Amino acid sequence: MDTIQVDIIGLSTSPSSGGAYALVLGEVDGNRRLPIIIGAFEAQAIALELEKIQPPRPMTHDLLRDTLEAIGAEVVDIVIDELREGTFFAKIRYLHNGDEGQLDARPSDAVALAVRVDAPIYVAPPVLEEAGIPTEDESVSALTSGGGSGASTSEPSKPMSRMERMEQQLEEAIEEEDYERAAQLRDEIARMKGDEN
Repeated sequence: MDTIQVDIIGLSTSPSSGGAYALVLGEVDGNRRLPIIIGAFEAQAIALELEKIQPPRPMTHDLLRDTLEAIGAEVVDIVIDELREGTFFAKIRYLHNGDEGQLDARPSDAVALAVRVDAPIYVAPPVLEEAGIPTEDESVSALTSGGGSGASTSEPSKPMSRMERMEQQLEEAIEEEDYERAAQLRDEIARMKGDEN
């Protein structure tokens, strides 16, 4: 399976999130971001490991890492391989006694394990195409905000459709790095486009 490598860009939350966080993954050789809504416990597990903070007792993901090491299994990588009805699915791929295996996992748990064993994180291209949010390229922003061409003044402004307004709100949420809101808007836009078909 072809996959695209991503890195952890960050974790974000907002007061209105009800305890949910957005895990933001960024394409290594590209400009797309993949926000995934995760729970507070998993966000804490990822953040503690990223910050190299050692809790007084092992956390669940530490136990999983230690169990795999104790039986001689090595985590090769994790792959976020499916998006179904707004829910992401992942696999933890490992080697044990020369045999390849995989475990189904929530992406948040798989990423929490990956940061503990220093395993690469990948996303299946269809998942990134459907849920990835492209970030503005600086050269493109300079052209659109510089006003050098004057093309935007030659066309009269017309009322925006609901879809256009939502796409504009999505761009603003990305610029403000409000990835949780961006993920909600992305999902709503995808639902609306699905209804049109």
